[in-house]
Amino acid sequence: MLVKMILAFGIGLGLALLLYPLAIPYLHKIKFGQSIRQEGPKSHLIKAGTPTMGGVVFIITSIVTALIVIPKAFSDKTFLLVLFAFIAYGIIGFVDDFLIVVKKNNDGLKAKYKFLMQSVLAVVFYILYRSLTNSLIIIPFTSIQIDLGWFYMILVFFMFTGTSNAVNLADGLDGLCAGLSIFAFVPYIFFCYRSGLINIAIFLCGLIGSLLGYLKYNFHPAKIFMGDAGSLALGGLLAAVAMVTKEEIALVLIGGVFVIEVLSDIIQIGSFKLTGKRVFKMAPIHHHFELSGWKETKVVLVFWLCGLALSLIGLLIGVL
Repeated sequence: MLVKMILAFGIGLGLALLLYPLAIPYLHKIKFGQSIRQEGPKSHLIKAGTPTMGGVVFIITSIVTALIVIPKAFSDKTFLLVLFAFIAYGIIGFVDDFLIVVKKNNDGLKAKYKFLMQSVLAVVFYILYRSLTNSLIIIPFTSIQIDLGWFYMILVFFMFTGTSNAVNLADGLDGLCAGLSIFAFVPYIFFCYRSGLINIAIFLCGLIGSLLGYLKYNFHPAKIFMGDAGSLALGGLLAAVAMVTKEEIALVLIGGVFVIEVLSDIIQIGSFKLTGKRVFKMAPIHHHFELSGWKETKVVLVFWLCGLALSLIGLLIGVL
């Protein structure tokens, strides 16, 4: 297994390093550039025109890696379920990205339609998931298991819509989302191994390799962005892996920075609607630190360190 994990990581990394130098000029050529919202930090306006949809590449490379290293995994129902979440949420993001590129603005897919599609996929996942396993959740630090029954569907709904949108919000600074995603997936490699989900563990190794290859071209100054295709796919995958490993609660800590990002957005909107005042200079919270005078690279590195620390704490909770 260890050999396959290392092989998957290496192939994912190699394919990404090979394909991104080809994808970037091609996306430039067909003018698939990012539009920057005018109300955002002024320092981001220089990023306008940077190729987007980079997430499509690491989605493809991670799947190709799995086909090479673990071809038999594609007859594994649990693996296919997780892969379904990864691809399906990526498709929603792709539609959004494509509309943004065509319209040359940041409106893309209307929020209500995007949320509807995310919700429908969450219900579909729940139906498929219940045919494979139970609706138990495990309380951390105890051996207590609670069967949520039909209420598990509510948990699935919030995990998918919440996680996919949280990861999407974190894709606002060069390298931020990819780095945080790597830290979040690492503990789930261990959880998958412990749960006997070897194919998924190997797949995650390939994905992390692909994300590192992407990160080479996405770290400041970014030459390519992942777009919603990448961020929604990563969020959907993270939620799916947390559920099949029965580490749903640990995800709150492991993805703690993602949680803070989405909470900051909710607090900002709620405060403005109720009081007319903003809590942060701009939401999500990474923009608040930018407008407070932090360099973009400093914000990313500090958030990465927080993500790493929370990932290790979440891993500890899962182990104990």
